[in-house]
Amino acid sequence: MANGLDDVVAAETVLSDVDGLGGRLTVRGHSLAELAGRWSFPQVVRLLLDGFFEDLPGDAELAAQLGEARVDVFERLQPSLPPLAPLDIYSAMRAGMALLPDGETLADTLRLIAAPAVLTPALLRLQRGEQPVAPDGRAAHAADMLRMLRGSVPSPALAKALDTYLVTVCDHGLNASTFATRVVASTLAGLTSSVLAGLGALKGPLHGGAPGPVIEMLDAIEAHGDAAGWLRNEIAQGRRIMGFGHRIYRVRDPRADVLKAVVRQLGGEGETGRRLAFAEEVEKTALEVLRIAKPQRSLQTNVEFYTALVLEAAGFPPQAFSNVFAAGRVAGWIAHAREQQTTGRLIRPQSRYVGPVPDLVA
Repeated sequence: MANGLDDVVAAETVLSDVDGLGGRLTVRGHSLAELAGRWSFPQVVRLLLDGFFEDLPGDAELAAQLGEARVDVFERLQPSLPPLAPLDIYSAMRAGMALLPDGETLADTLRLIAAPAVLTPALLRLQRGEQPVAPDGRAAHAADMLRMLRGSVPSPALAKALDTYLVTVCDHGLNASTFATRVVASTLAGLTSSVLAGLGALKGPLHGGAPGPVIEMLDAIEAHGDAAGWLRNEIAQGRRIMGFGHRIYRVRDPRADVLKAVVRQLGGEGETGRRLAFAEEVEKTALEVLRIAKPQRSLQTNVEFYTALVLEAAGFPPQAFSNVFAAGRVAGWIAHAREQQTTGRLIRPQSRYVGPVPDLVA
């Protein structure tokens, strides 16, 4: 018995491998360094889905179909957006996705992948008192997500940054949300049901819900003026330092380096550059404070730290960071769901009862 299922192998997969000791992430035979910034998000979607759909087209056609799926999602869900807008942005997105057909086809898959990219900008605009911007089915996926958010065509550099982010977070082994997705998929439920399970798990602050608090942390440290003092006080109060530590990685999260390079490419002399310089100082101080305060643990920078800076630069508010995480991760969830349904079986582990035992009647 392993509490938390540490080191328990629950599935064989061709999709991704997380090497926690070496600090490496492999996605279908490709290192993260090979994919991030070199492959577009639709290309990586096709890579993940390869072998799971008989009608899967080539890269160019899949990108076009994903554009059509964005348009389809907007047309289907636009009437439902105003009632959802008063909810918190993540719950509103999740509720909108629950309205999509619970099917198993490639069309169902592409709608689910398109949905966070469509719903998040539309709901954010409604919450600001603005009208949603309809998708452009001919635009690149990440660029269209930013256009729908901002109301104007983004710079190529910003579109490339978001595209690289979506690739970076598309899949990451058998994490909590992916395992939740596979459990539901193993019952032969539809893809929407499976994705909703993943969305529920991703909301938690111990999983995908942490990038937003990184911004709150950076703002608090900047206002305080003493990074080391602020961080030591947080540790003394038993609070987690956001953006540091990982369940699997015992060295630096390779995704953190990819996203740090993305922020540098966006930086320069403007606000993004100033924010990056400050974040790098906080990162350096945090690693030293954590090394001294928790010498028995290896707490290194994780993906959440520089995710916060990338998404802040792209114009997303902190409360929507988990939405954008989901916009990348849905592709991996669906690939895992299809893999579970084609090669796995119903997931049904045992538990060990440790409660009181009733008296036996003679």
